[in-house]
Amino acid sequence: MRPVLNDPLAEVRVTLTAEGGSCARARQVVREAATRWGLSEDLADDAQLVVTELVSNGIDHGEGPLTLTIRQRTAGMAVEVHDLSARQPQMRPVDPASARGRGMQLVQALSVRWGSTPDGRGKVVWAELEG
Repeated sequence: MRPVLNDPLAEVRVTLTAEGGSCARARQVVREAATRWGLSEDLADDAQLVVTELVSNGIDHGEGPLTLTIRQRTAGMAVEVHDLSARQPQMRPVDPASARGRGMQLVQALSVRWGSTPDGRGKVVWAELEG
């Protein structure tokens, strides 16, 4: 699916299926938006990691389909993933023996701010990045 662009500086929005291949598609959309907006490679790399975590959490813990929205900000970008589950994300203690469970810590480390906002049809998990 192609991004819907009304104003190339405003936002990019795509619908993703709740499948593993959606993480790769989300990274591609973030990279294209960052390039179009002239954002740094470092910011684009960080945003790709963040969007991978948000989309994979939406697939694993939410209900699809997912809506990815990317907005340009004065100093960077905002990434949002909407899913149809009202269940809010939770920071879990990291288990050093586990290969998983570090996603939201990664989002927190790479973002200026992040959070989750309930809405009438599920929730939006969002992160703001600067760079």
